[in-house]
Amino acid sequence: MSDESSSEQNKPEAVTEAPPPAPEMFPQPPAPEPWKARDLGFFLIFSVAALLISNFAAYAGYAVLKPLMGWRTPTQDLESNPFFLIANQSLLYGLVLGYVYVLVVVHYGLGFWRGLSWRRPTSNQVLGFALAGLALGIGIAHAPTLLPDREDFPLEQLFSSPRAAYAVSIFAIFVAPVIEEVIFRGVLFAFFERSGGLRLAIALTALLFAGLHIPEYWGAWNHVLLIGVVALALSLARGLTGSLAPSIILHLSYNLSLMVALFFTSQHFHALQAFAAR
Repeated sequence: MSDESSSEQNKPEAVTEAPPPAPEMFPQPPAPEPWKARDLGFFLIFSVAALLISNFAAYAGYAVLKPLMGWRTPTQDLESNPFFLIANQSLLYGLVLGYVYVLVVVHYGLGFWRGLSWRRPTSNQVLGFALAGLALGIGIAHAPTLLPDREDFPLEQLFSSPRAAYAVSIFAIFVAPVIEEVIFRGVLFAFFERSGGLRLAIALTALLFAGLHIPEYWGAWNHVLLIGVVALALSLARGLTGSLAPSIILHLSYNLSLMVALFFTSQHFHALQAFAAR
């Protein structure tokens, strides 16, 4: 009896397999493949709608706040008012950025920055791209005049006072580079690269970016040519590195170099007419 009981005690216990997981009652559909032509069409349609909405909201907001704030600028003069234009542009950028977030995070199911091909740069890379943007700004400022040019173009006229110059500079340094790069070298670059390859993405985003700035430099065609060179440099930075970070750093550093140069050559924005006469 003792031998039988000991042999039974030494038998390995039977291994019970875990039951297979129950199938999901409502399986999640696969995330859509990013950067398809249809989504590009919707993005462009929304961008046009956002332009109309922001313009209407800016004028409506001004009409509502004008008697409360004591503003005296006539409505017909708002198109040349730097503070109104910054508010209008900020509304537009906010709407488009919101759509980009929904497109990348909600629709595609990607992380926002990862979906836009952001790769975190090292400290040495940040310094290198920042110095490259500074060098680009210096080179553009001293480039020869190859096309008919003038200094009283629309963008120059926004620096109508020290307060306006500070407002435009802050917007140009801290807002425009990030939002514009997210749109052009983030969203549009990804669409064009998927549909036509890297070279097409570089060329089209550079052309579109330069075209966006033509109204700001209308009549100053040499400035238009130079902004085309800057646009190509930003698109090349995005294409050659495969990351959105270099183009943002380059853009920010380039704009910073221009605003710092204007600050010192105009006696801290107090002699803007002297700068405009250069």
